[in-house]
Amino acid sequence: MTVIIGMVLLGSLLGLFSGLMPGIHCNTLAAILLASYPSLESAIGAVIGKDETAIAVCCCVVSAAVVHSFVDFVPSVFIGAPESEDAVSVLPGHRMLLEGRGMAAVRAAAIGSLVGCCCAVALSIPFQYLLFNGAEPILDRLTPVVVLIACMVILMNESRQGTLLWGSVTFALSGALGYACMTLPIPTDGLVGEGSLLFPLLTGLFGIPVLLESSSGRGILPPQRDDVMDPVGMVPGLKGVLMGSVAGWFPGITSNIGATMSVCIMPENRADRFVSTVASIGTVTSVLSLVVLSVNGGGRSGTAIVVGEIGMDQVQGFMSQGFLILMMATIMSAMVGYKMTIFSGKVLSATLARMDQRRTSRAVTVLLVALVLLLTGPWGLVVLIASVVIGSVPASCGMGRTTLCGCLLLPVMLF
Repeated sequence: MTVIIGMVLLGSLLGLFSGLMPGIHCNTLAAILLASYPSLESAIGAVIGKDETAIAVCCCVVSAAVVHSFVDFVPSVFIGAPESEDAVSVLPGHRMLLEGRGMAAVRAAAIGSLVGCCCAVALSIPFQYLLFNGAEPILDRLTPVVVLIACMVILMNESRQGTLLWGSVTFALSGALGYACMTLPIPTDGLVGEGSLLFPLLTGLFGIPVLLESSSGRGILPPQRDDVMDPVGMVPGLKGVLMGSVAGWFPGITSNIGATMSVCIMPENRADRFVSTVASIGTVTSVLSLVVLSVNGGGRSGTAIVVGEIGMDQVQGFMSQGFLILMMATIMSAMVGYKMTIFSGKVLSATLARMDQRRTSRAVTVLLVALVLLLTGPWGLVVLIASVVIGSVPASCGMGRTTLCGCLLLPVMLF
């Protein structure tokens, strides 16, 4: 147990690093830990045993993923560098930042993630029971229907706003670009190794357009208030649990799309509550991917795949000891992740408050372009430019960015 707690804390530190560094995904850390497992096994296995070592390393991987799902909202709010789990929250979070409520957005995300994680762990055993007793084939047959409904909900939302034409265009263009990134043999060799085209794709669609708008706005950020400990309550997080339960089972229904469907079905006019819902969904899906792994051995995320590679024998099975230990590690890392998110938000808020926002936005834009070139090479830069062009359409047409989720939905429909 002492070793497991130590590995949870180590994973939490790794998740903090990956969550705050744009372009570094927790899947990258999981892959590094997988490659390092033989060395860890020889170092720890002699003390606690081979099977126990596997579970301890799996706890480290899971903790990194959970803390990452908490902390990655901080750069999304203050910098505008999104990942697939929280891309659509960039604009609401950045809007709150410009209103002097950046910390309220961070706190909302932290609360949503904490509520989502606790509820997902509480529901993990009932979900396990349902999947072991015949629910999985039914969910597989429903996948095409659910993906189609998601697309219709997004486009119908644009129809109500009177922007159906341009909404359909951006949905199709972003979907075509996403399909190209996922299927075409586009080189992704950067200067420091091979990266993922999802980074330039999502940064260009959701991140840089927001930064370009900020670079032409006010110079100095307004004073950042942090006078409300709980700006949203539990309700947005519980909505995230509901939609996250859908996003966790169906391929292509990411946390972004789940949040979009949630807002369309249950309208939400407060940016902080929307951010909290997105955060909850992202954390719920990361926990439920472990439930799927324990049932059929299938990995719905890079983290789950690595956990399966290292400790499948211990994790698989209804209420297996290894699975229950992973759920315990998830709760522990969620508590740590909540504190880390608030602390890192305060540090970044205080730092940015002393800087010119226009210069900061330009500097971050240059940094993101450099990271794209560093991680994905010149072809990643081409994808970034194309994404920025498409991602600039919604703002120029006076509509929301939810149709840009076509970058993930349309490829799933075609597949």
